Amino acid sequence: MKYKETEQAEILLRDEVKTVRVSVRNLVEFILREGDIDNRRTGMSDKDVMAMGGRLHRKIQRQMGADYHAEVAMKLQIPCGEFEIRVEGRADGVIIKGDSQEVVIDEIKGVLRDPNQIEKPVNVHLAQAKCYAYLYAEQHGLSEISVQMTYCNLDTEEIRRFLYKYKYEVLKSWFEELIGNYEKWARFQIEWEKKRNQSIQSVEFPFAYRKGQKEVAVAVYRTILRKKKLFLQAPTGVGKTMSTLYPSVKAVGEGLGDKIFYLTAKTITRTVAEQAFHILGRQGLQMKVITLTAKEKICKCEETECNPDSCPYAKGHFDRVNDAVYDTIVNFNEITREVVERQAEKYRVCPFEMSLDISTWVDAVICDYNYAFDPTAHLKRFFSETSGGEYIFLIDEAHNLVERGREMYSAQLYKEDFLELKKMMRTKDVVLSKKAEEVNRIFLALKRECENYMVLTSVSHLAIKLLNLLSEMERFLEQPSDEEKREQVLDLYFRVKEFVDIYDILDENYVIYSEYQKDGRFMVKLFCVNPAANLQAYLEYGAGTIFFSATLLPVRYYKKLLSVEKDDYAIYADSPFPKDSRLLLIGRDVSTKYTQRGQKMYERIAEYIGRAADSKKGNYMAFFPSYRVMEEVYDIFSDKCRSISSIIQAPYMSEEEREGFLEEFNVPREGSFVGFCVMGGIFSEGIDLTEDRLIGAIIVGAGLPQVCNEREIVKRYFHAEGTSGFDYAYLYPGMNKVLQSAGRVIRTETDRGMILLLDERFSAWQYRELFPREWSNNRYCTAETLGDYMKKFWE
Repeated sequence: MKYKETEQAEILLRDEVKTVRVSVRNLVEFILREGDIDNRRTGMSDKDVMAMGGRLHRKIQRQMGADYHAEVAMKLQIPCGEFEIRVEGRADGVIIKGDSQEVVIDEIKGVLRDPNQIEKPVNVHLAQAKCYAYLYAEQHGLSEISVQMTYCNLDTEEIRRFLYKYKYEVLKSWFEELIGNYEKWARFQIEWEKKRNQSIQSVEFPFAYRKGQKEVAVAVYRTILRKKKLFLQAPTGVGKTMSTLYPSVKAVGEGLGDKIFYLTAKTITRTVAEQAFHILGRQGLQMKVITLTAKEKICKCEETECNPDSCPYAKGHFDRVNDAVYDTIVNFNEITREVVERQAEKYRVCPFEMSLDISTWVDAVICDYNYAFDPTAHLKRFFSETSGGEYIFLIDEAHNLVERGREMYSAQLYKEDFLELKKMMRTKDVVLSKKAEEVNRIFLALKRECENYMVLTSVSHLAIKLLNLLSEMERFLEQPSDEEKREQVLDLYFRVKEFVDIYDILDENYVIYSEYQKDGRFMVKLFCVNPAANLQAYLEYGAGTIFFSATLLPVRYYKKLLSVEKDDYAIYADSPFPKDSRLLLIGRDVSTKYTQRGQKMYERIAEYIGRAADSKKGNYMAFFPSYRVMEEVYDIFSDKCRSISSIIQAPYMSEEEREGFLEEFNVPREGSFVGFCVMGGIFSEGIDLTEDRLIGAIIVGAGLPQVCNEREIVKRYFHAEGTSGFDYAYLYPGMNKVLQSAGRVIRTETDRGMILLLDERFSAWQYRELFPREWSNNRYCTAETLGDYMKKFWE
């Protein structure tokens, strides 16, 4: 007997009869959804509604007396030929009235609106109760059964009930139609998995293994098999994407994982993952893969106003979206942004919401980190208490997840926003204005105690006032109001909601502080210094997690900030490229320390760049620690090295401007060309300028983040934990930028190039111990000797 079980346990293999499991709630919400997308209602998060609703459920259940049986589990197997569907769930209550054996199914729903304004039950709510009624009647041989819908206000606890009685035959006919509509989806799932797994068996690694590549693939497979985490330091050239993706695909085919999440920080790396799946597809791999695109990018309207009055795709979206999804998953394997846009246009549905629905039915999802880890944006259909599965997480460019994690799990509010809300609502809504004033007063007291910034031990008094304010904001937003005022309230509502949600998970990984901003505003921030514990809450859904990057040094730093486990695996893949393809030089007579900066130092840096470009014709990139230093050097370079073409990165470049910048490296020229860029910016990672499109990178400075209050908080936090606070706050993040920038040069086996590190700090042991293994043959130079080293190298 073959048996495979997951938390979702969507598919069981038992005695060759396959079973698709679906919860009552998911069944009715999927098949019976209808109407428009409308985000004008505030809507609490599922987690909040479940938490508040759960408490309310228990309170109501306790008040219902001896006839009331709470949380009754039910399930029913429905044969569908060669497979069966198991519908299961837990009814809020079953009321069995004495000897009469009259049975009532009670379905409790928590709402924010006044229950007396509810004219009739929501269709999917009633359908959920009817499902439980049919399951119970079927199992107990009842000829009729009643359904009670109980709506309860989450704030006031006021209740309204609706009671219906159904004949068994009526419920049976209704339920069979419901299951009949779901059967084609279940059949697709069963048949596709069989086809997919058969195709995986014949797929082989698509290239000849490079040095270190096979060891990486084996380590990834072993990690998934043992349900562990792996930190993979893999230099450029190892082929990280295919080396991690191929064994993950094999693992899915062997039942070790349900779905692959390929998570990235940048759009360009998503393209690489798409290409890898496409290459495996040419071998015959049958896997359905979708790339999720941010709502702002894929929205067909000028502004993302998701309501039927502003967007024609929102109107009637749920009436058409299931047909759009089914058509897409049946007819496409590589579901790219272009495919999503075409299908959305064909069915006149929202492309973003449609893509999320498609993700339920595919084998792999390529998307940004936030779809898996962000508490406000993650895909609840995969990462919630009622869902979950054996997911394989492939986290590309994992070094980015430290700062992204801190950002996702932190929240801040500004005093001035509450003062503005108070004034705006003074005549419009007196109660809301009063609640805003109460919050403003607490901010004012904190402001008086703060000179520049101040670490706070607690903000519990603020959190209580914010909760009171949220209730009033929700009440206001449920009512008709001036659109402009409503938008302002809604914007602040979401920020307050995020702050309160983060407050609920505060622990020893957080520091709370207040600070005056440069623009004069006063801020209170819940700062997540170490995001590892919060990330773990989502990684627990994984069958295996692979953190991989060309720059995971030192690995202990990333282990501490990305994982709570003590026995995670870590491997360092050797570079497949010969050492003599790279010339690594260090200029020690340069410093980017603030005390050393000035005209003479900028002239020396410009001289190094000019001599490098004069020594060998080609394209170069010069990376700087800040826009200011870059601009100072660029002005000198442009004046003194007029024979060398150059371009400088501008702040906030559009996608078109970025492409134009990179296109300059394809232009044939008589002489050399230098692109001036900022370390840690858009051109310092994720771009491939292969062969002679880029033959040198000049790294100016050690990339240390600018000293600020938040960096100092990180420094003191880790110092208190007994580790080097300076290293965690400044050194490690800075050197990561250096390594990423340097990684732009050698991208393929045929590439040759020069890396020039300009800063005296690169000769200190603290910095040198963070050099990757392949940098062992570095040499010191001056501006005068640089040309000789380069001529010998290129000869």
